[in-house]
Amino acid sequence: MQPSDFSPNSAVDLGARKAAMEREAKQRAAESSGRSNPYAVNVDETNFQAQVLERSMAVPVVLAVLTGWSEQSKQVENTLDKLSAASGGNWFLAKVDGEASPQLVQALRVPTAPMIIVVVQGQLLPGPAGPVPEDQLTGWLVEAFAALKEQGALPPDHPGTLFGEDGPEPVEPGGEQPAADVRPIDAEAQESLERGDFDAAEAVYAKAVEADPKDTESKSKLAQVRLVRRLRTVDMNTARQAAADTPDNVDAQLTVADLDMYGGKFEDAFDRLIATVKRTRDDERNKVRAHLLELFDLLPPGDPRVTSARRRLTSALF
Repeated sequence: MQPSDFSPNSAVDLGARKAAMEREAKQRAAESSGRSNPYAVNVDETNFQAQVLERSMAVPVVLAVLTGWSEQSKQVENTLDKLSAASGGNWFLAKVDGEASPQLVQALRVPTAPMIIVVVQGQLLPGPAGPVPEDQLTGWLVEAFAALKEQGALPPDHPGTLFGEDGPEPVEPGGEQPAADVRPIDAEAQESLERGDFDAAEAVYAKAVEADPKDTESKSKLAQVRLVRRLRTVDMNTARQAAADTPDNVDAQLTVADLDMYGGKFEDAFDRLIATVKRTRDDERNKVRAHLLELFDLLPPGDPRVTSARRRLTSALF
């Protein structure tokens, strides 16, 4: 088994990423409820380089190409979640939504989903494609890790096993982590997101914030749900072009700020909206200010990037 070289296609079609954004929202809700796999991440064209290729220089990454509607994909995903959670961080699981990232799937030369690829030190080792029973998938991964160890392809000090040297870490049945201290509102919102009902999830957190304005956790999750909801039908290239062509178009600037926040470019989003505040007056200025304050809620209280942006917003307003 020889790993192969790979150069990802950087093109992104956000309009085709609706399913990926919904998956991300569900993942965040699962994290808040303690039910997520700590060694897994959702990837697409925007974070493939960092989360897969660069990460694989230090630890093996098992890349799973999935489709949300496929029961076979769900079975493979559940198996991999259970195995990676039990590994204690001996390898990392990266999940690609094949329908949301068609350019990435094409670049990876994936014939069908689900498909498994092991990525080690930037090299790709294609694995099973199509439905694979749990025992066969586990067996293939065990053999792949052993072969890569024998070839000297694994990162230094890696034991060359699917699990750590001391064997698998204990996990809850079904591969889930213990769901201790799960807030009822998080469980309710998670159920809504699993159904794809963003309205219901938003209502859950909005009600919690209305009841307790100091509930920063619910406020952050409300901002997350609203952000993903706003971007579900946005085409990234069209939105950025509109913002560049019409700098006085407030809605266009708000949309690109949302895109930047979703992509982790928090300071870019803050800078854009503070600059827009300086160019606007009255109702438009209030609209931009309110939007920016909601974006602040996406980051933890006391985050230095928010603190800095708040100071600059105050200067822009007065």
